[in-house]
Amino acid sequence: MKRVLLSATVVFCVTTASFAAKAAKEEAKKDEGPLSSATFAGLALRSIGPALTSGRIADLAIDPTDPKVWWIAAASGGVWKTTNSGTTWTPVFDGEGSFSIGTVAIDPRDPLVVWVGSGENNGQRSVAYGDGVYKSVDGGKSWKNVGLGKSEHIGKILVDPRDSDVVWVAAQGPLWSSGGDRGLYKTTDGGATWRKVLEISDDTGVSDVAFHPSDPDTVYATAWQRRRHVWTLIDGGPESAVHKTTDGGATWKKAARGLPEVELGRIGLAVTPAEPDWVYAIVEAADGEGGFFRSTDRGESWEKRSSYVPGGPQYYNEIVADPKKGDRVYSMDVFLQVTEDGGATFRELGEDNKHVDNHSIWIDPAATDHLLVGCDGGVYESFDRGASWHWKANLPTVQFYKVAVDDREPFYHVYGGTQDNFTLGGPSRTIWQHGILNQDWSVVLSGDGFQAAAEPGNPGVVYASAQYGILVRVDLETREETFIQPQAEPGEEPLRWNWDSPLALSPHSPTRLYYAAQRIFQSDDRGDSWRPISPDLTRRIDRNQLEVMGKVQRADAV
Repeated sequence: MKRVLLSATVVFCVTTASFAAKAAKEEAKKDEGPLSSATFAGLALRSIGPALTSGRIADLAIDPTDPKVWWIAAASGGVWKTTNSGTTWTPVFDGEGSFSIGTVAIDPRDPLVVWVGSGENNGQRSVAYGDGVYKSVDGGKSWKNVGLGKSEHIGKILVDPRDSDVVWVAAQGPLWSSGGDRGLYKTTDGGATWRKVLEISDDTGVSDVAFHPSDPDTVYATAWQRRRHVWTLIDGGPESAVHKTTDGGATWKKAARGLPEVELGRIGLAVTPAEPDWVYAIVEAADGEGGFFRSTDRGESWEKRSSYVPGGPQYYNEIVADPKKGDRVYSMDVFLQVTEDGGATFRELGEDNKHVDNHSIWIDPAATDHLLVGCDGGVYESFDRGASWHWKANLPTVQFYKVAVDDREPFYHVYGGTQDNFTLGGPSRTIWQHGILNQDWSVVLSGDGFQAAAEPGNPGVVYASAQYGILVRVDLETREETFIQPQAEPGEEPLRWNWDSPLALSPHSPTRLYYAAQRIFQSDDRGDSWRPISPDLTRRIDRNQLEVMGKVQRADAV
């Protein structure tokens, strides 16, 4: 009996081995031919730019012991470090699991310890998710993912100034779905373990968090209920609120007295050592009840100072208070705003020769007229509090939506639409010893760029698109722009263009192109005339009748 079993075992092993050998042989055969992995094994990625424009900066942090050392968190370009005030930059996060960054924080006790929250912390259309919290203990030379991998979007990270092992993470949670790592988390062992100290629900995370300047056990946190779908963004709900703890997160209470009693949206906080018991809040709210609020009693009660709210709170609603002047607060907005009277009035700080759409600001504690600002156009520095700006024109963090190539020789050109930074075009190589420079790139079309395409066999003709279906044909030699967007015929239903509308050129006929709203259009003469080739391809559903977060929302919800 033992001999039979042994024989069966031997037969089974031989059979298994033969199957494995056969499978390996078939797999090896698959990896033959011109498109096999071996063909591309020697290729390596190289940067071709551009830094002609820079891209969206989500956050920045400055070494408190050396103001020449800056850390920049790019919304879709990783983390960058400079040790010479922006003269040169080093990408320090390219080998990690996320290219989208929400926040960066430096340990105030040890500047070599840096924390990064991956996943941009806004709720707009073009937002990428992350894979948790990262920590470096050697100034960015190496990183370790220390958890919260399902947070997707990190709002802010705070390090306790008394104890480097105590760190707070505001996790907004997934934008397009419920659940995940969502809420306010705290570690007391440097990221080895995490405890959720403030939990609201599967639909509501924490967006902002702030210490009392002289009492880090007193913490203010903002809950943010939101959900994005293709057809809508619900940016608030009954669970959005300001919470407060006075015992390091052991217990919490809502800090709501004086705040709007309607449903709230995104809330940004600011505190200042100039007035340590003051707390500022910028509040998005339903029914026009939002505005700028101040508490002078550690969040126990609030006074509405004005009705000012940034344009598009899901993209902004972050504020920073001056460290030396308690009445001065900066608000991130399309145009950077500042108040000198505690929020009663706001004015534009000044965007002279500066890109708009601001997301982060650093105020030099030693000289508060010295500012660094991160915006959709990169990093800007001012030494006169916004009267003039210097742009760091060497930070290649532009966010491309789509790219296309032409067929010119000897070096083909690359074209792409970018977030808030035009449609750009530039060479894949040059003959110059310094490589590809900013001057080698050019702006093809202004506005937010999306889809681009070059005519096959005629690289002098490029098509570029912008938001909501704008489509332009560009003659690169004369720089003539021809608007060629398809139009509805008289009596027809208006065309409904997406923020990013699809474009395709025919590989069979170089002058033929396709473009789409709710119908697909074809042109055989470079866009001079169009004809629809499809019916309405949408389901014609009223978006206001679709459930979001478990219910049909009001048409005028936050």
